[in-house]
Amino acid sequence: MEALVPAFIAALVMQVGDRATWLTALLADRYGRPVRVALAATLAHAAGNALAAAAGGWIGPMLTPNAKSLFLALSLIFGGAVLLWRVAPPDRLEGWKLGAFLTPLLGIFILALGDPTQSFTLALAARSYPWFAFAGAALGSMTVAFAAAMLGELAWRKLPLRWVRIALGSIGMIGGAILALSAVRLL
Repeated sequence: MEALVPAFIAALVMQVGDRATWLTALLADRYGRPVRVALAATLAHAAGNALAAAAGGWIGPMLTPNAKSLFLALSLIFGGAVLLWRVAPPDRLEGWKLGAFLTPLLGIFILALGDPTQSFTLALAARSYPWFAFAGAALGSMTVAFAAAMLGELAWRKLPLRWVRIALGSIGMIGGAILALSAVRLL
């Protein structure tokens, strides 16, 4: 259970203002079906996080406790750095003619593959209980996807996401640095 809540919070934090979330809002506006687009986005994120959780469950037994802590710390540091980076607009997928479900499902899956949420899911799954890490990340991703789809692109982009990302990125990097120093026994 110790992986469920951190994975949920990480998914909420890492996807604030993320390109995949922006694409979810954009596609919800284009198709006029926010619930269908949000469900597709949720499934896309869930598939990526399931892969990350399975990989974490596989490599976890091979790592020492300090290595697991260092892996989690590096995930926090890199995730925080990504939050500090400026978000480029996503490809609008205007050439994709797959409909209101398959376009967001495939587009968001491809865009989100390897994102910081999945990195954090991988690191948490390596520590303990991979499927709780998956469930938390999937629920957090679903929450953000539904919020973005219901708001739409214009309202989503009006949110003060830049400052939120800067604050959360700084906290993530500081927390990751403290955890890393603890993992290598310097703190």
